[in-house]
Amino acid sequence: MIKYHPNSELLLQYVQGALPASISVAIASHLELCTHCAEYTATVEGQCAHSAFAEEAMEDMSLVEVKECDEELGDEFANMMADITADDLRDDFSIASSKELRFGDKTITLPRALSHIGMGRFMQAGKLARSRLELDEGSMRTSLLYIAPGGTIPEHTHTGFELTLLLDGSFSDELGTYEAGDFMWLDHRHQHTPYTEEGCLCLAVVNSALHFNKGLSKLLNPIGELIY
Repeated sequence: MIKYHPNSELLLQYVQGALPASISVAIASHLELCTHCAEYTATVEGQCAHSAFAEEAMEDMSLVEVKECDEELGDEFANMMADITADDLRDDFSIASSKELRFGDKTITLPRALSHIGMGRFMQAGKLARSRLELDEGSMRTSLLYIAPGGTIPEHTHTGFELTLLLDGSFSDELGTYEAGDFMWLDHRHQHTPYTEEGCLCLAVVNSALHFNKGLSKLLNPIGELIY
């Protein structure tokens, strides 16, 4: 069961097209996995569309004298709208293809929102493997991160933010346990040590380097820019 979701402000910005592409892709992927957020977002889209058309109609009406809007014009407009809305033919422009990733004997199907974004080859270090997605957004970087069964990421915090969408499998940290579809947003106020017993695939969006906190992992901090 999905327990962690984008907040209402993020979903509104997504509907309005006000988010960077990487964050929009993460939310779109979450919506494919989360019926609750998909239904909520559809409602917000309807409300935004209604408001936009209502404002446009009011602006158009302000350009016309009320006396010119006689009964005949009203009837013509009503007939035209009836003809348009009576047409039940629709073109389906949705993308039905998908992309599959294989890790050992496990095959994972990506959400459609990710299936047509270019990605680099996976770079592996121990139980971690990362592929950078081809989204050019300056300091903001988007990756697929696979952690093999029994893998962990040393305790760290963030000098910026970290958005994580769990696509497959599960992992746990000091803050909770996460399943496929969970959407998490962390920043400098959080520190955690992700661990997965069964393995997991995540979509990660970050805008600054990770900062490792303990033991030998602190030695990674000078090359933190390369890690994220």
